[in-house]
Amino acid sequence: MNKVTALTIGFMLLAGAGLVMAGQGHDHKMSDGTMMKDDAMSKGQMDSKAGTAVEVGNKICPVSGEKIGEMGDGVKYEHNGKIYNLCCAGCNKPFSKDPANYSAIAEKEVSGQK
Repeated sequence: MNKVTALTIGFMLLAGAGLVMAGQGHDHKMSDGTMMKDDAMSKGQMDSKAGTAVEVGNKICPVSGEKIGEMGDGVKYEHNGKIYNLCCAGCNKPFSKDPANYSAIAEKEVSGQK
């Protein structure tokens, strides 16, 4: 096999692995078990079942401590009828593992407590 063919095959394998990995890492499940649609998430909208959820309004991500919007578009996470702002999709998983802790952090930030 010549070098060009070997490099082409190697590149294709790496690109394919990247596409597979890009779909992993987080989900868009809401606390009621339904899935949030990607287009709704990117627009900061929830589906009709979560229409009664209340926006908390936090400007700092309770997981990373980063300002919402500095790492790109933030994402929304619904928990117990409230919508929390996260800096990125990567913070969904930690938030979902300890929502009581992270929701308390977000609510303290909004209320001005430290």
